[in-house]
Amino acid sequence: METVVQVFGTKKSADTRKAQRFFQERRIKVHFCDLAERPASIGELKRFTQKFGVDAVIDRTSKRFLDLGLRQALYGEERWLSILADEPFILKQPLVRFQNKVCIGVDEKLWKEWLAS
Repeated sequence: METVVQVFGTKKSADTRKAQRFFQERRIKVHFCDLAERPASIGELKRFTQKFGVDAVIDRTSKRFLDLGLRQALYGEERWLSILADEPFILKQPLVRFQNKVCIGVDEKLWKEWLAS
């Protein structure tokens, strides 16, 4: 069975490019989901929020987050998921999924553990 890693991010994100390069250098097929072209679905986002919580996937320092005036927002998880599905540029990048394992951001040590198992 072919090993495939799914990477959600944008081409402009240096961390997303770093994640892609990490797996490509190890000859692991990367399925890149460009959030600029197609936002992640609520179902895809739930994989990450169920493990880490919704706050962990929100980039509160992103320009888009600040432009939308969300700094004071106190929403429940479902509302945040809806916002994140509509506004992918407020997600931390990259979001990486390998089989049933997920990761937010660059974590080469964890990725090496995934590939070793």
